[in-house]
Amino acid sequence: MNDSNLSASDRIFLHRSLEATIRIGLLIIITVWCFKIVEPFITPIIWGGIIAIAAHPLYSRLRTALGERHKLAATVFTFVFLIILIVPTVLLTETLIDGLKMLAEKIKDGSLSIPPPPENLHNLMIIGEPLAKFWLLASENIHSALQQLTPVLKVIGSWLLSAATGAGIAILHFVIAIIIAGILLANSSSSNRTARSITRRLADEKGADYADLAEATIRSVANGILGVALIQSLLAGLGFMVAGVPAAGLWALLCLILSIAQIGIAPILIPVIIYLFYTADTFTAMAFLIWSIPLSLIDNILKPILLGRGVKTPMAIIFIGAIGGLLSSGVIGLFIGAVILSLGYELFFLWLNTDSSSE
Repeated sequence: MNDSNLSASDRIFLHRSLEATIRIGLLIIITVWCFKIVEPFITPIIWGGIIAIAAHPLYSRLRTALGERHKLAATVFTFVFLIILIVPTVLLTETLIDGLKMLAEKIKDGSLSIPPPPENLHNLMIIGEPLAKFWLLASENIHSALQQLTPVLKVIGSWLLSAATGAGIAILHFVIAIIIAGILLANSSSSNRTARSITRRLADEKGADYADLAEATIRSVANGILGVALIQSLLAGLGFMVAGVPAAGLWALLCLILSIAQIGIAPILIPVIIYLFYTADTFTAMAFLIWSIPLSLIDNILKPILLGRGVKTPMAIIFIGAIGGLLSSGVIGLFIGAVILSLGYELFFLWLNTDSSSE
């Protein structure tokens, strides 16, 4: 009697275990399949969400000005942001291509002229003497100087090629992300309810706190770090274009990278200023110098204004996130990496402090 009952219990247990295994297996298969389908769009979706959260206050004011017309406000927002993205990108890309073509043609026909080095350049510590010798060689025989730099130029050339490819993909991701942000903003009420439902599901009563911190962190880093970097790089690129600096788009991209990484754009502006004083007329060089001084200091004014209150992510976290994002996901990883790592840092310490206080 007991044996038959035990066998029946075993059969029920095995039946339920098998049924649960099949259900879990099917759920895993569907989840992995869905992930594979949306994998190419994950980066634009994340970036679109970041843009939507960061730009929501601006969108709210625009929606109020348009008489609470959600779809119209989202459409205007999308078109304006696409214009802001596409127009400077096209202009800077054209200057980059034209500058590289001009440089290649001058090197090929031997018409590239480099002025002799300054007389006091060799007085610089450590690098002064070798730099002065190489500069003098380049001014006298550019082909011999380039032959010495062949290994370095190969590395730089391959990096520039991959960077150009990554920049093209990043621009496409930006366009898709802006469209996604417009859709999210047009449905901001339902998007907000969905996000808070997910956080409550994951963290129970603390879900609202996590959602508020996530929103504040994303808005803080996106506006205070990424927004300032975009403003600086675009203004620097405009200055490069007006001053006639070759490959202005490349220097603007480097300014963007250094600004997000919290290094600043001075390492790019200083060599350009020196270059203009040697190659351009005095008025152009002085005008660019005057333009560069407040431009290199503008982040000290804008960051305190744009950074959100109560969110003080260390600069080291933003730096690691920006550089790690750049290495893993290309140019767009600069933006997403800084935001996501900052968000993870803030959420981790909120969870850690909450756990400690509960004890």
